[in-house]
Amino acid sequence: MLQRLELLFTKEAITKLQHASVAVVGLGGVGGFCVHALARCGIGKLILCDFDHVEESNINRQVVANYETIGQAKTVVLKEQIRKINPCCDVVLLTKKVDMELFGYEPDYIIDAIDDIPSKITLIEQCLLRNIPFISSMGAAKKWDPTAVQILPLSKTSHDPVARIIRAHFKKEHFMVVSSSEEVKVQALGSYVNVVGVFGLLLADYIIKKIIGV
Repeated sequence: MLQRLELLFTKEAITKLQHASVAVVGLGGVGGFCVHALARCGIGKLILCDFDHVEESNINRQVVANYETIGQAKTVVLKEQIRKINPCCDVVLLTKKVDMELFGYEPDYIIDAIDDIPSKITLIEQCLLRNIPFISSMGAAKKWDPTAVQILPLSKTSHDPVARIIRAHFKKEHFMVVSSSEEVKVQALGSYVNVVGVFGLLLADYIIKKIIGV
């Protein structure tokens, strides 16, 4: 399944991906696209953490959501999707809010796609404390323009209400995030699939490049 990727990367890079363990915390619109990208790039082990279940309102932007999956745990739906994409991938499910159990699986890398701010802060604190490489998603809601989304240091973010809160908490810490510099024009908590998809793909891209060393 990775023949075309090997042409772009190298056989050695593919081996690194197949031996990597990546945890994705938060499996909504952003996290779901991220997981799909990781699975299609041959990540050997995926640890999926989310307590939530699919709702009809998720269908406009989440890869786990359709009218047949409503009511199912997002972790369970994603595991089945991964099985059909990359059956060699070892998938661990944590169908719960993130807690210290996650670190017992010793992920090589962690991707934070959590919506809840206190949980996001706790996860980032633990990644920093444990020296686990990670990247964090900032706010994808209320954004229209996928071209305004980028990977950048937290300190360089702008026009991102979530990043503003995270910057205030981690004043002396430096780490990479995915954020949109688009100015918020609406107050309703709406989400657009083309924006959340780019967020998820950039999170995956950052970790994939970390794994293969480019």
